[in-house]
Amino acid sequence: MDLLKYVQDKYITKKEFPEFKAGDTITVYYEIKEGQKTRTQFFKGTVIQLRGTGSTKTFTIRKMSGDVGVERVFPINMPALQKIEVDRRGKVRRSRIYYFRDLRGKKARIKDVPYKK
Repeated sequence: MDLLKYVQDKYITKKEFPEFKAGDTITVYYEIKEGQKTRTQFFKGTVIQLRGTGSTKTFTIRKMSGDVGVERVFPINMPALQKIEVDRRGKVRRSRIYYFRDLRGKKARIKDVPYKK
């Protein structure tokens, strides 16, 4: 296990992203390759969970697209990941807010916590 941790620390490049947790609303900018061209696309939504540690850490974001809920899982060390912006901090009591999937309308609101960017 120590050898695995050593290799991850030494050879995998780490990007600096802001701290965020479940309940926060973030915007993730990532690169998409279409043939020879690359473009930047963003995904804005609420963080449902953070999972894993170190270089294998992932986070799940959920957004509503019309009436359909869309979730996406991002590895924290994905090479295509360019930037993460924290738009709003949310106050939730759990680290994984799966119950958020069942909420609609006004019930799907998360209280804000004041913070400085």
